[in-house]
Amino acid sequence: MTFRIRAARDEDLQPLYEMAKLTGGGFTNLPPEKDALRAKLVRSHAAFARDEDGLFDDLFVLVLENSETGEVRGTCQIFTHVGQHWPFYSYRMGTVTKHSQELNRTFRAEILSLVNDLEGSSEVGGLFLHPGERAGGLGMLLARSRYLFIARHRARFAERVLAELRGVIDEAGGSPFWDGVAGRFFGMNFQQADEFNATHGNQFIADLMPKHPIYTAMLQESARSVIGLPHPSGRAAMRMLENEGFAFENYIDIFDGGPTMTARTDLVRTVREAKSATVTAIDGGGEPAMLASGRLADFQVCFGKITASDAGVAIDPAAAKILGVSAGDEVLHVGR
Repeated sequence: MTFRIRAARDEDLQPLYEMAKLTGGGFTNLPPEKDALRAKLVRSHAAFARDEDGLFDDLFVLVLENSETGEVRGTCQIFTHVGQHWPFYSYRMGTVTKHSQELNRTFRAEILSLVNDLEGSSEVGGLFLHPGERAGGLGMLLARSRYLFIARHRARFAERVLAELRGVIDEAGGSPFWDGVAGRFFGMNFQQADEFNATHGNQFIADLMPKHPIYTAMLQESARSVIGLPHPSGRAAMRMLENEGFAFENYIDIFDGGPTMTARTDLVRTVREAKSATVTAIDGGGEPAMLASGRLADFQVCFGKITASDAGVAIDPAAAKILGVSAGDEVLHVGR
């Protein structure tokens, strides 16, 4: 396996832009606009350059690179503390129960409430793998690299972490949920709102959206039927999140109605199971693993094989070459 995860650089702007054009819309963290992507890189560079540990409003952008060709074929992002620059909104699904003595009947209605409950959490997002590379576990490498980064820099992340999954998007690039809920109040279609949010944040939701709960029974069926459902292309991502210990706790995205998954940071499987060890030798055998080296801008992740002992771990030559490590260096490892 010749791929590695590394910190994004300025020269990655064009491949990030090319991948953003392939997302098909509804991918707020990877907008197909160079200025927005350039701003993300500037913010990421500042986060990687920060020496001080602590919980700041940072963004880290990582990329998947073919270490032999230098091609960038995927990307992912980590936000350390959402809701600091502008409010972080979600809809929380709930139930209102009422009873009529005259009718001797109990009525239960599902409602959506606009909340900031998840403000202050860390967020993993912006994951995109080029369609030509969707084999060999590279999606898993991208996804889990974020948790290894959190484990390596734990003091920079909150006690809770969330992941927003893209909701259902129709063939025309529209969102049934947006059309049935927020679109009625904003005079813009889903694509316009999504683009505006990617560059300006979602404060306009707070400015224009009614604050009272929305009864889902009053929505058209096309909107009601997609609440809390991931885009078909995101079902595998949802399973990976569940395998890491994330759960759907009735929070959904305010734009497309997709599910928001949450977990306690220290209970995320990769964070919990990651171990630091000294490289004792470079050899060719061992168990499949994910290996990480370096900190901040020097952080890298790849697949490899390890043999663990009380003294440390022996790693395979290919992984050692990709990470640039040798005997005596420290690596972070977790089983595949």
